Amino acid sequence: MDLSTYHRPRTLDEALSLKAETADARYLAGGTDLLVRMKNGVEDVRSLISLRSLPELAAITANGAASIGAMATLTDVLEHPTLDERYPVLVEAVRRIGSVQIRNVATLGGNLASAAPCADSAPALLVLDAKVRIAGRDGHRDLPLVELFTGPRQTCLGPEEVLTAILLDPPRPRARGVFLKKTRVHVDLALASVAVLVELDADRKTCAHVRIAAGSVAPTPLRLPEVETLMAGEKITPELMARARELARDAVAPISDVRASADYRRHLTGVLLVRGLSALLGGRPG
Repeated sequence: MDLSTYHRPRTLDEALSLKAETADARYLAGGTDLLVRMKNGVEDVRSLISLRSLPELAAITANGAASIGAMATLTDVLEHPTLDERYPVLVEAVRRIGSVQIRNVATLGGNLASAAPCADSAPALLVLDAKVRIAGRDGHRDLPLVELFTGPRQTCLGPEEVLTAILLDPPRPRARGVFLKKTRVHVDLALASVAVLVELDADRKTCAHVRIAAGSVAPTPLRLPEVETLMAGEKITPELMARARELARDAVAPISDVRASADYRRHLTGVLLVRGLSALLGGRPG
């Protein structure tokens, strides 16, 4: 790792100006991903612009809607007094990321901006219909999280732009969510992950609202709209869950690598979906 320049701006404007002046510089959040990749020679980065001295990017507010600063650590998310009550599926996913030591340093914004297909927070935020706020020298823009990812470790961020916050609508009163992932060993990257958010009608059996997302099974974390369409407005029965499982398997596009085969990842996607739905229904589909 041959680092020539390290900048520590005190304001967001200063950080954006530095990025404009240093074309090959990279923003640094927690560093649990980028610094490791630099050390291993995967990333050749000569200039870093640290965002660690920008407290405005670490603030969390959750009054009605929620705003989570991109520099909020994963531990900040876990320890916030209301996020677990209002967005438990997000907190459940964050709790599964790495070890305590990693969560104390890693940031929620960094987990997303790295655009790794296995980013655990992404499926949970996708089912919450999260938006991201992106800042540039001309101001900021908000866009749905699903539009942030363009490919493996690729985002739609412009050369000078930086992710500043994750935005969440007020929680749906009757919605319940779950995040599940399969790993080889404890504290490992996901072989596959699935997040499910379901709001049932008054009969407690029919889907009034459903969101499903998956990670580690495509070039980017992704929603599964085909499965959502299948389930929307339908009574959840064993037959519907079986159809949803097969559709989920067909909707993903995993790769084979040293950790798992593509076929196994497809299988896991369907299995995790059914487990998630069963958990939300108390194990008794109607």
